[in-house]
Amino acid sequence: MIIETEAYKGAEDQACHAYKNRRTKRTEVMFSLGGVAYVYFCYGMHHLFNIVTHKKNVPHAILIRSIKPTHGIKTMLKRRKKTLVDKTLTNGPATTTQALGIHTSHSGLDLTGNQIWVEDRGVTLSKSQIIATPRIGIDYAGKDKDLPYRFLVNLEESGL
Repeated sequence: MIIETEAYKGAEDQACHAYKNRRTKRTEVMFSLGGVAYVYFCYGMHHLFNIVTHKKNVPHAILIRSIKPTHGIKTMLKRRKKTLVDKTLTNGPATTTQALGIHTSHSGLDLTGNQIWVEDRGVTLSKSQIIATPRIGIDYAGKDKDLPYRFLVNLEESGL
């Protein structure tokens, strides 16, 4: 279950890879119709998984920062070279992507297919169970660094 995300609002967001409609080989997928994966390589060592979320040519995306594992835990442990489930299994965007086995080769993949998908499990949360904060690690983004575009499920309040 996705429990933490960060939103990136395309051309107008200084933290977004597609700021000012910057189109590169890497960012071109962000200009796709929503519902595809945008996976990029960060710091020369991490694959980070995003979901493109808007209409064609509007490069909005959501970074998947953290999940609560519910299925495939044995495989996640193997991918993360761990023996026990703990909070570090999927507590950041790089660890989540590694645990899920997602790589840059998945960028552009339709998320309604059978390799990577997002599904509604019928979990309903109240507004008080969702926390909005500024995003992390984007000090270069000027005034946009303070936008409340990071969303977390309050696990204590939600009972998940």
